[in-house]
Amino acid sequence: MSLKKDLHQQCVKLVDKRWSSIQNHIADIQNSLLSETKSSAGDKHETGRAMLQLEREKAGHQLAEINKLRTTLSQLNVDKTPSHVSLGSVVFTSKANYFIAVSLGAIEVENETFYTISPSTPIGQLLMGKIIKDEVTFNGNSFVIEEIV
Repeated sequence: MSLKKDLHQQCVKLVDKRWSSIQNHIADIQNSLLSETKSSAGDKHETGRAMLQLEREKAGHQLAEINKLRTTLSQLNVDKTPSHVSLGSVVFTSKANYFIAVSLGAIEVENETFYTISPSTPIGQLLMGKIIKDEVTFNGNSFVIEEIV
């Protein structure tokens, strides 16, 4: 399997794992809301329910963000080898390696570390459209693009 396909597959697994975790959290909150019974301390009960509602809303926003990541990953064409840095590119530089997809942090594939970043991140914006041998400066550090896959 190609490097790009391995990176893509690991990203999909990470996002799916986060999605499942948030789904479970939402189910737990729902169960807590349903099991919460009115006690003699009415204000305390209402505060508890309000906190659970806020928690559920927060989890819903997280789920929406994860769904955006899933959509982006499903639209990547990992079979294309671009001439310039674009969504789905694997970029080897003199300092670090990047997979331009979604922001998930560092992933290790074939004993090499790749930073999975979104094109909308500051470093992603600098890399987009660049070609091999272009020099990029980020946070005072310069590096050269050595290969784009």
